[in-house]
Amino acid sequence: MHGVGISRPALLEGPGLTDPGRIDVGAQVAAALAEDVGSGDVTAALVSAGQEVRGRIITREDAVLCGTAWVEETFRQLDPQIRVTWHARDGDAVKAGTLLFEIAGDARAVLSGERTALNFLQTLSGTATIARRYAQAIAGSGCTILDTRKTLPGLRSAQKYAVRCGGAQNHRIGLFDMFLIKENHIAAAGSLASAVSAARRHSLKLKIEVEVESLDELDQAFAAEPDIIMLDDFSHTDLNTAVARNRARLRPVKLEASGGVSLETVLATAQTGVDYISIGALTKHLHAIDLSLRLEFANLERP
Repeated sequence: MHGVGISRPALLEGPGLTDPGRIDVGAQVAAALAEDVGSGDVTAALVSAGQEVRGRIITREDAVLCGTAWVEETFRQLDPQIRVTWHARDGDAVKAGTLLFEIAGDARAVLSGERTALNFLQTLSGTATIARRYAQAIAGSGCTILDTRKTLPGLRSAQKYAVRCGGAQNHRIGLFDMFLIKENHIAAAGSLASAVSAARRHSLKLKIEVEVESLDELDQAFAAEPDIIMLDDFSHTDLNTAVARNRARLRPVKLEASGGVSLETVLATAQTGVDYISIGALTKHLHAIDLSLRLEFANLERP
């Protein structure tokens, strides 16, 4: 069993659909290794059998770390005797130059797994980092940043975990855990009210959200009484109007702003009084964190 330098972070222990303990990290890693290693790493095979290596991985830019479980699982699948020692944990803000983890073990296995491990770490840390920036930008406003389904295929659960590491929250996980009634659903149902009624007949347990594109559609949505109304591409003036109308109602609903929100405009959007702002860029416009791995080859003794 490989060693770990710090205890597993609390984010990995708590309940929730998007915690690694509830994600099939092993399957995600196995798919990535199958894609990269395939029938065997022909270049790593040039290294002498039994050769040992140690390495240090640092970040070259400021970031929020995420992906430790995926790194550990990558090397575990290749060689359970590889030792991984962490110096930071998921959710930690790290400065450029920070040592993230050290690794030691069989050179062939480490060389075969390094790219897969770092791909997970740089991608998930990139998602966590941008999520943290958006969450900090509206801190104290009472509004919550949400992600979307605009994720990398096969890595939705991983990216949604990264969003939470960054301090934002998850919207629906997929098409199965919440109704989100949009323009085409409304057209197929005949009206917004019919679509909401059909959703209620289908399930009394799932929340219902309706997307609207104008203040007139907002009034129709109010009459249908969904749980959440998404205000798509509303101007700040219209967002303020929507919030005022909602607060004047006997039973206000939750309001979510969506579309065209950037880091430069997110605070002004939050200050309109909406409850949520959904940001596709958290998982779609991904900037992978720049990491550096340096290896030293030696005859290391296994524990």
